[in-house]
Amino acid sequence: MDLAAYEAAGLYDPRAANAEERRALLEWLAAQGIGLPALEACGGNPAGLKWIAGDRALLPSNGITLAELARRAQLPVDRVQAIRLAAGLPPLPPEAAVFSPDSVPAFAAFAEAAELFGEAAVEQFVRVIGSALARLAEGALALFLVSLEGPRRSTEATELSLAQTNLRATESLARIPEVLRGLFLDHVRTAIQRVREARPGATASTLQLAIGFVDLVGFTPLGLSRSLRELAEVVERFEATAHEVATLRNGRVVKLVGDEVMFAAVDPAAACDIALTLVERLCCGLPVAPRGGIAYGEVLLRGGDYYGPVVNLAARLAELAVPTELLVTPEVARSGATAPGIRFEPAGKRLPKGHDVPVTLFALERA
Repeated sequence: MDLAAYEAAGLYDPRAANAEERRALLEWLAAQGIGLPALEACGGNPAGLKWIAGDRALLPSNGITLAELARRAQLPVDRVQAIRLAAGLPPLPPEAAVFSPDSVPAFAAFAEAAELFGEAAVEQFVRVIGSALARLAEGALALFLVSLEGPRRSTEATELSLAQTNLRATESLARIPEVLRGLFLDHVRTAIQRVREARPGATASTLQLAIGFVDLVGFTPLGLSRSLRELAEVVERFEATAHEVATLRNGRVVKLVGDEVMFAAVDPAAACDIALTLVERLCCGLPVAPRGGIAYGEVLLRGGDYYGPVVNLAARLAELAVPTELLVTPEVARSGATAPGIRFEPAGKRLPKGHDVPVTLFALERA
């Protein structure tokens, strides 16, 4: 390794305090097959040296171009680009050799699915996949930043140890698809069972479900008075509690948006228990106050999410509720009237946003 060449490129300074540390990193990168030309090709940014080995590990050793991928999948290049765009991935030049040959069957499968389900339906499904994978990717990156890089930086780890840690973490990503396959099939079986239970009397694209929303009053002011780390701890506890409580009661967390969770359950009584348990748990030890709303009826299923007047009403009820209050519709109260451990107290008539007439409501409480 010619240190003078690295010095000329601005990547090494023998007079710097970190000269020995930088030399060790450059020697390790060279041993990984990443020499000066590769560092210069990526801009020669010293701050990015710890990432380059991990970045290279994400590229297939036998990469093919976008044009070759399209040829093997028997698709026009613009069709491959359209599939990637639907998945939330930016366009790439046709000569970019960043695709694995293993990707060919996947793109060919999208084309076959379009013949079966229709082009628009498949593109919408690809958007669902892309959204889920984008969150998974950022979640994996956050896991590394918070659990590995952060602690190592705080202990004054060397540039070399940070680069080696990044490479090991990146290589571990290769195991995620194996885990996802089993989990995906389990979720498919669970979803099939839920849909079958929720379809009596409903149409092919609608389900009969209880939809609930719980949000945290005081979360916005909290963000102005607490550090980002403290805010993250509140969000993490909120998300973990929501997933655990809903899943243990045969419900499903549909989505989390900041300080609000939307959940669904086939049984309105189960939805009530989910909401009550969330309020009880989130009232303890958090500087915020939960509140929520539940409505029951026919909802439209699209892209793993639910839509319709029932969903909108449940969200509006959560907005109407005061801290620690849970408001429900008469349909929920009737369906859960005989469920043990809960009761419904008349809460009068209130006017949710977007409604022309007041709605009769009940307050959900523990019996």
